[in-house]
Amino acid sequence: MNTDRPATSSGTAVLGLTPLDPGVSARLRERGDAVVLPADSADLDAFLAARGDDVRALVCSGTVGAPAALLRRMPSLGAVVVFGAGVDAVDIQAADALGVQVSNTPDVLSEAVADTALYLHLETRRRFADARRLVADGEWARGTSPSLTDDAHGRRVGILGMGRIGEAVARRMAALGCEVHYCNRRPVEGSPHRYHADPMSLAGAVETLVVAVSGGPGTRGLVGAEVLERLGAEGVLINMARGSVVNEDALVRAVQEDRLGAVGLDVYEDEPHVPRALVESDRVVALPHVGSATTGTRRAMRDLVVENLERYLADGVLVTPVGMAGLAH
Repeated sequence: MNTDRPATSSGTAVLGLTPLDPGVSARLRERGDAVVLPADSADLDAFLAARGDDVRALVCSGTVGAPAALLRRMPSLGAVVVFGAGVDAVDIQAADALGVQVSNTPDVLSEAVADTALYLHLETRRRFADARRLVADGEWARGTSPSLTDDAHGRRVGILGMGRIGEAVARRMAALGCEVHYCNRRPVEGSPHRYHADPMSLAGAVETLVVAVSGGPGTRGLVGAEVLERLGAEGVLINMARGSVVNEDALVRAVQEDRLGAVGLDVYEDEPHVPRALVESDRVVALPHVGSATTGTRRAMRDLVVENLERYLADGVLVTPVGMAGLAH
């Protein structure tokens, strides 16, 4: 890794790219050496042309990210501080080559995201929202009985990516009496769960597949048509990772052709746009990327972003760095 870029410079210290968490944007605007601009705007282009040499740190969301072309326009840039666990929108390889460090906000959102995965597991099996609508719409009072649904407990659940979030999901599934299987680049030492070396093996062994693997080029389309076929017409897919990990075209076809039992989604390939075929299917439970959207979690993420930024500007070190080697499942 090239580490020639300076940790200190004069002029603008921080560039924040919106859309960004409002609390982070507010903290940046309190600084005298920060500029906050929309990620896709003429103002950003004009700013970089005039003052791109002055930027030492970039703050962005995991969705906005930092492509190589943007990184190259800031020759004094030393750090990209990401609000979120996912860094697939940051060109990590280019950052590494340019000597730009990257940080994210791991750990602090794992439990909230795992709670969301648990909800999707329950909802795709038990369909509580449909039952609630019977009450809210008065249908139950008029004699309509709720449909019978599937058990959520005791299922064989596979977790693709046994990192921090995957482990938190596994704890919740085990508490439901589920038999937990997982696929990772390598077995997790001491794990009581059954290891599978590839997604195909995992999908063929379970009834529900929870996707919790890191995003990025290495996992794009990892869950494709063959994996969905192996999961089968009674299987359930839950994606808590990145939309890019699941081949969305293959997923749409599987839903339309009744080749999946149900789907629970919190992430999509082209957020916030969701294919109508998924939105309109009664097999799909679709959420608007709310996995980490709790007050406490977002506060912790915000604090970690600020801590990374302040630490870098003070001594050139990030608290939670991510590198090429840190993108393991």
